[in-house]
Amino acid sequence: GAAGYVVVSSVSWPLPEAGAAADELHSSSTEEALPALLEEAGGLWKQSYPASAFRGDAALGSGPAARRPGPGAAPARMFSYRREGGAAPGRAGTARFLARHSTWGFVATRAARAKIQGMPYGNCLLLSDGPINNSTGIPFFYVTPKDNTVTDLLKNPIASLTLPEADGNFCRRNVIDPEDPRCARLTLTGQMVTVPPEEIEFAKQAMFSRHPVVRKWPRSYEWFFMKMSIEHVWLQSWYGEVSPIAVEE
Repeated sequence: GAAGYVVVSSVSWPLPEAGAAADELHSSSTEEALPALLEEAGGLWKQSYPASAFRGDAALGSGPAARRPGPGAAPARMFSYRREGGAAPGRAGTARFLARHSTWGFVATRAARAKIQGMPYGNCLLLSDGPINNSTGIPFFYVTPKDNTVTDLLKNPIASLTLPEADGNFCRRNVIDPEDPRCARLTLTGQMVTVPPEEIEFAKQAMFSRHPVVRKWPRSYEWFFMKMSIEHVWLQSWYGEVSPIAVEE
């Protein structure tokens, strides 16, 4: 029930269990006014209140409600608002949305260099899942063998790719840190392979339409195209466990 809601930082704050602020809140909130934002009463949030209950937020701002709780203290009540974004409904829709609109991602490989051989190694790479009018869900990359990550992949193609929602406007608009579980992140795991000759033209359209600047990168770096053959899809879009999503979805 909570999967479609997000706490908006600019209008969310903890409130005390008792006192003038709590009394005012309770007197302003009726059964008719309380929106059914969360389906489970025993869920993460104890209660949700309409914005009308907080018309006096300026007055409350100087009181105890404005103070941050001490270590270990849990807020008594919080605002909740329905999440607004461009993603299609459901977790698979969110995954497709992130795969489409992400322009970069964090790639994790197993290092091939002697000093750290076999250890995890991460890098951020530009990506595109297709031209502007043709989303495929398959991440394409424009890479160079001089990149340590690419060196790793040419020896061991197994990799994971994480696409954070921080690349879009939702988390920024709602003042949510990228590390916050409410700011969704998609992790794709599989094999990174060189794009075959028959797909090179499509890969060019995919990368160059989304990242025109890469056309000007020095040719001496021997750039070529790679793509991820996705085997597993993992999505975290709220508090709690990471959800597996079928690749077919």
